[in-house]
Amino acid sequence: MSGLASAIGTTPLAASGSERSEDRRFAEGLREDYQRFFIESWEAHSGAILLVLLLMALMVKGTFWGVFGGLRLWGDWFNNLIGLGPLLNIKTSLESPLAHRMSLMNIVLVFGALSAALLSRQFSLYRAPKLEYVWGALGGTLMGMGATLAGGCTTGGFFTPAMASSPAGWAMGAGLMAGAIIGLKLLLWTLEHISWGTQAPATIDLPLQRAFPVLGLLLILAVVAWSITWSHGSDQRLAGHAVPIIIGFAMGFVMQRSRLCFSRAFREPFMTGEGSMTKAIILALAIGIPAATLIVGKKLADPLDAIPATFWLGSLSGGLLFGIGMVFAGGCASGALWRAGEGHLKLWLALAFFAWSGSTFTGVLSFWNVLDRDTGDNNLDFTKLGNQAYLKDMLGSDEAALIVGLGILLLWYLWVRYNESTERFTVA
Repeated sequence: MSGLASAIGTTPLAASGSERSEDRRFAEGLREDYQRFFIESWEAHSGAILLVLLLMALMVKGTFWGVFGGLRLWGDWFNNLIGLGPLLNIKTSLESPLAHRMSLMNIVLVFGALSAALLSRQFSLYRAPKLEYVWGALGGTLMGMGATLAGGCTTGGFFTPAMASSPAGWAMGAGLMAGAIIGLKLLLWTLEHISWGTQAPATIDLPLQRAFPVLGLLLILAVVAWSITWSHGSDQRLAGHAVPIIIGFAMGFVMQRSRLCFSRAFREPFMTGEGSMTKAIILALAIGIPAATLIVGKKLADPLDAIPATFWLGSLSGGLLFGIGMVFAGGCASGALWRAGEGHLKLWLALAFFAWSGSTFTGVLSFWNVLDRDTGDNNLDFTKLGNQAYLKDMLGSDEAALIVGLGILLLWYLWVRYNESTERFTVA
């Protein structure tokens, strides 16, 4: 050994020191990667790409992403609990929140965001000024009403239908833009005329913050174990939910890390002129629309499962109400879920009113059979709020539907880019 060390011009002691130096560099590299992945926020467009990949995995399993159906189920349970269920035509025997796919994915989305927040030590109990809780309740109520009219929130009413080549998604998108403008103007008015409850409360220092990363890792392991247990269980329906558990959890993790938020995508261009989040959502759709067309073409998923029977009246009016609500609430449905996972108490309140309002308003509309579906001659459902509109059927081919969808995205991008440069359309 000594001869070899002499031959290469070093000593055993020096070699040992070199090995320790290499170990230190390796450890520093691991810390840098941890910092980059778990502490620093990701770029919004990176989160958008990852989100679409997860949605493609969900579509390959034959289903689509939605949030509102799960939240409405929570509201149904609450209305039954307080005795309003019979008045609202809510069934007395409801599906378990853990057995209902959308509800389950909502729950694990919160867990995914919680895990990411713990690993980055960003979890806390974030308290808002008193007035913000009023806006959270109001915003959640309006979002529940808007999602009922549109047949879904920013995911099930806008993003997923648009990805599935339905004009219902674009109609809701137009309503969301108009609602964001109205909501911002109303919110600015309140800031100028209401002074009650605007003082921010003191921050809360939580114990065990040094252990947060370990808790985040344990939560990941627990969710993986949960998924594996269900996948090998005797209940075939629960076994079918094993993959959505992982996908929903990963979606929450990705959205928290990249701060991905549909509410910001519609609000920020009108509030500050900033359009990075909007362009991230445009990128997601630019990838998602062709990918969804391919998956549907392979008959792995039925696009009608993703298209609400609300075009155009329900989609547009629902988007308008939802857009106003999300400005006051401070987030949309999926955005409220992952921010709730970070510990934002206002968003917990907004979600509670969202769920209750969605259940209650659905019951109210049921008395006039507004949401009852009938099937027309072309096998597309319709309600009093609109019908299932599918661009392929309307235009005659997938190619034409793709051109329309990508053309809308191009026009949207050009408008966002122009507004970023000029702030011509900001209202704040």
